[in-house]
Amino acid sequence: MKKIVLFGSNGQVGWELQSSLPLLGNLAVCDRSKVDLSDFDAVSAYLEQERPDIIVNAAAYNAVDQAETSEEDAQRINHDLVKVLADYAAGKSAWLVHYSTDYVFDGASERPYAETDVTNPLNAYGRSKAQGEQAVVASGCNHLLLRTSWVYSARGRNFAKTILRLAETKTEFSVVDDQTGAPTSASLVADITTLCLYQVLNSSNPEALSGTYHAVASGHASWYEYARYLVSEAVGLGIPLSCTEHDIRAVSCSEYPTKAVRPKNSRLDNSKIQNAFNICIPDWKINIKRTLSDMVRQG
Repeated sequence: MKKIVLFGSNGQVGWELQSSLPLLGNLAVCDRSKVDLSDFDAVSAYLEQERPDIIVNAAAYNAVDQAETSEEDAQRINHDLVKVLADYAAGKSAWLVHYSTDYVFDGASERPYAETDVTNPLNAYGRSKAQGEQAVVASGCNHLLLRTSWVYSARGRNFAKTILRLAETKTEFSVVDDQTGAPTSASLVADITTLCLYQVLNSSNPEALSGTYHAVASGHASWYEYARYLVSEAVGLGIPLSCTEHDIRAVSCSEYPTKAVRPKNSRLDNSKIQNAFNICIPDWKINIKRTLSDMVRQG
């Protein structure tokens, strides 16, 4: 039975992984209450204690705007910690699963980004994540480096929950319409991760599967289109709101300035992971209703 260690278990993706990863082996869950992830000696000691066959790193510094003035903090979790995990995995012949982001790209492409496209982050968060990717590759460890985007769930802070809160309290509001990506549920990311790891564990040549992949929902939408669909589905489920999708106004990102510059094109091509692991990734709309239902149950 394989031993799996999960870091970042209380985040959106980490929370979902707690349900799926036990299907593959004995899972040890690690969050900040157990180990200070900025204390690398403590992290190393924990790894030596658990001796995992697979390390899944769902921990991240993801306060995108705050990273502009706290880049050192972002680097410590998104690069330095990742290097510790990757070097351990390389030295022990373990596998590392690490999550990255569409923000490693500048968004200037007119097509979805492929895994082989050159990274060029626009902000401090993106730089820290790109350097974390480089640390994984440079370590030489067997890895699944999974880039995802626009992650949402019924748990934590995310765009979907913000939009529902606005729709509950306002009769109209505005959403950016010139940034495009694939809204991806945390549960989908966890499902993709578990399916891929299952194949790694059962492959006669697992090293051939090591690499970078885009783990995002299929299809794409602007933030505005995403918001309208969320509100429309929420109305259909009977969630009490103060407005409908028709009361949402489209604006450009120049009308809604943020401290960190976001890429306008966050579309990631997910064909490589579908082909390599023979899996089918559904359209981004599929998991919206499931997550909304979870939100209703949670109150």
